Amino acid sequence: MSRLVIIPTYNEKENIEAIIKAVFALPVAFHVLVIDDGSPDGTAAIVKKMIAGGEQERLFILERSGKLGLGTAYITGFKWAIEHKYDYIFEMDADFSHNPNDLLKLYASLSEDGADVAIGSRYVTGVNVVNWPMGRVLMSYFASKYVRTVLGIEVHDTTAGFVGYRREVLETIELDKIRFKGYAFQIEMKFTAIKCGFVVKEVPIIFVNRVLGTSKMSGGIFSEALLGVVRLKLSSWTRKYPRKS
Repeated sequence: MSRLVIIPTYNEKENIEAIIKAVFALPVAFHVLVIDDGSPDGTAAIVKKMIAGGEQERLFILERSGKLGLGTAYITGFKWAIEHKYDYIFEMDADFSHNPNDLLKLYASLSEDGADVAIGSRYVTGVNVVNWPMGRVLMSYFASKYVRTVLGIEVHDTTAGFVGYRREVLETIELDKIRFKGYAFQIEMKFTAIKCGFVVKEVPIIFVNRVLGTSKMSGGIFSEALLGVVRLKLSSWTRKYPRKS
């Protein structure tokens, strides 16, 4: 069973080599695809050096011309994963806010526990966030509760970016119809998977704020998510979703 971890990057030179090595050190084999949005700090060069140094079989990179948005980065990665016939595809940040060891939990949820989509959830068992300012924790937590209420879905961490998919999910979802580019993308993917009839399960994780590098989070990202869910709900009333086979 082939497994791919997609890691979008922009200026992650402090973290990228270490996070890739941590994934490769796991007892279950994962490949890594880095989607780099023209990082001026040399992130892509570090990855290409690792590939040239002997990682051609399990490390890959797609370079884009600039900051085109988190959602489009993942859509690009999903299409690449489908083309290369990976069975399980995972989203993960480069900055160690997602513990690479938790990939094993997400994989087990998909391969053993019947999930089609496995979410690394900060909120399914309370609030499991370390080193975030309290204001940011509250904003994220209540944003997820708001999204859950508006969309009517049983997902506690709707904006989570640590997610695993069976390939069938990404083949069924009409990826070109996913509209949001920022963190609302994460909400739209989960909501669409549910509307298509897939089983979505949350796996508790502990989210740790980055130590190295600069966060890309902003209040505008949350604003997009909060306003976007209303449009998403309204459009779902008339849209016909493809169904799980």
